[in-house]
Order: sequence, then C-alpha cells, then structure tokens
Amino acid sequence: MLNPVHHGSTPEAIERYRVEPYVMCADIYGVSPHTGRGGWTWYTGAAGWMYRLTVETLLGLQLEVDHLRIAPCIPAHWPSYTIHYRYRETFYHITIKRVDEQPEHVIRVTVDGVECPDTRIPLIDDRQEHRVEVNLS
Repeated sequence: MLNPVHHGSTPEAIERYRVEPYVMCADIYGVSPHTGRGGWTWYTGAAGWMYRLTVETLLGLQLEVDHLRIAPCIPAHWPSYTIHYRYRETFYHITIKRVDEQPEHVIRVTVDGVECPDTRIPLIDDRQEHRVEVNLS
C-alpha cells in the first residue's frame, strides 16, 4: 500500500490516489469520502524512511562504526544480490548468496578471499576496491 507505483496502474487508481504516483506520501486516507487518497507529498520524510527500511531491513546492511553487518530479510525467490558500498574513498562490492533454501543467518563472510571470523565486514579506507562474499544458510 505504501509503494506509490501501485497507485498509478489504472485510471481509476490514479483518480482515487490523486497525488503523484512517483512520490512517497506521508498519508493514505482511510475514511470516506477520501479513502485511498494520498497526502503530504514532496515535503515528507517518508521516502527517506522507506529507503532506510529497504537498505537496513530488506537488504540487511547495517553500519556499526567501522564494520558492516549483513542481516537480510529477503524474499524466498532471491538467490543472490549485490551491493556496491562506498566507505569514504573505498569501494566494497558485496555479493550476498543463499546456500540453503531457507536462510536464517549469515554463516560465512570473506573479504578479498579471506574469511572474517565474526561475520562482519571490516571497513578500511585504503582507496582500494574490495570484493566481499556473504553466504546465508
């Protein structure tokens, strides 16, 4: 219901929503006669909160001072995904892969082929590109 794209798929939906279908709104009215109408667009923090929800919860990317922790909550049909993360002047190319059907947690993290013992990704600003692999099980 929060994704504005779903409110612009038909002429009837556009008429009901009445705000831009490419902008996150802060409110969606639930009472007649304005049920389904969006409100408070453009000047809301809703888009920022949706971005944080996606990055931190769905993709599971959590910054902890000078480390990254990966704790995703991804759909069952996603076999893998890649995040390109910049830490100051250094780029980390992070590939997260399932190794089991129903992953529950991170079991292995490697940075440039070296396993990280605590499954966190250490962040170092050495202006190099790093390859990270994260296995979920």
